[in-house]
Amino acid sequence: MFLHKSRALCRAAFLMLALAAAVSARADDAATPTAPRPPVPSEQLRLTVLERHPHDARAFTQGLLLDGSKLYESTGLYGQSSLRQVDLASGIVQRQVDLPPNLFGEGLALVGDRLIQLTWTNGIARVYSVAQFALVAEHRYEGEGWGLCFDGESLVMSDGSDRLVLRDPDTFAVRKTLRVVDANGVVSRLNELECVGHHVYANIWGTWRIVRIDGRTGVVDGEIDASNLLSAMERAALPAEAVLNGIAYDPATETFLLTGKLWPRIHRVRISSPETE
Repeated sequence: MFLHKSRALCRAAFLMLALAAAVSARADDAATPTAPRPPVPSEQLRLTVLERHPHDARAFTQGLLLDGSKLYESTGLYGQSSLRQVDLASGIVQRQVDLPPNLFGEGLALVGDRLIQLTWTNGIARVYSVAQFALVAEHRYEGEGWGLCFDGESLVMSDGSDRLVLRDPDTFAVRKTLRVVDANGVVSRLNELECVGHHVYANIWGTWRIVRIDGRTGVVDGEIDASNLLSAMERAALPAEAVLNGIAYDPATETFLLTGKLWPRIHRVRISSPETE
């Protein structure tokens, strides 16, 4: 009888260990975001410059968004960060809220009547009323804040890595994490974001590359070379940190507004597939 009970206890212990291992594996899978590797290279999209508008060359642009005819911008640098409403045609700043000098402004998104602005390393998302341009709330988060956009259901946030974090627009709680991949593997240095339908457009920090990401899977299905935005002479006149940064979509014309840190111009462009032209 003792031997029989010992065997039964060993069998039960083995089953419990196997169950614990399975649960742990499922937990690890949930904690580690994955995305299917696309079978073919992403589509090479065409960028056509349509218009150029003046832009404050002192603005260290971190986030850009368009709501109807109203253009909103988040600027960075310690002691110079701000939230702005800008007149696109003239480049004149119509309204501005300065951040405390210890905060570095980053990505910007619009949710209903609220503007949500990230900060770089402070772990604070500042919430403003659009009407009063006044701070009404703050959310806390871990890690760095880079880009932010709203897809109609979730806030999509980047931190400079290869991951996009989907967050609740009211509580800022994490809903889902996507690892961004293309045909060559993971895509990192994701920066400024713009949500358009089920896609997320992201500029790759320090490059002229913009990627179009399927927001449901994390797969890059389109790429844009934005190097034709500036001439060689215009690039030479800018400081080294004046990189491409700032993407806003205009649904009325199906065009985009693109700019960069410390750039003197905002460019209205059309992004299209060569196959549809």
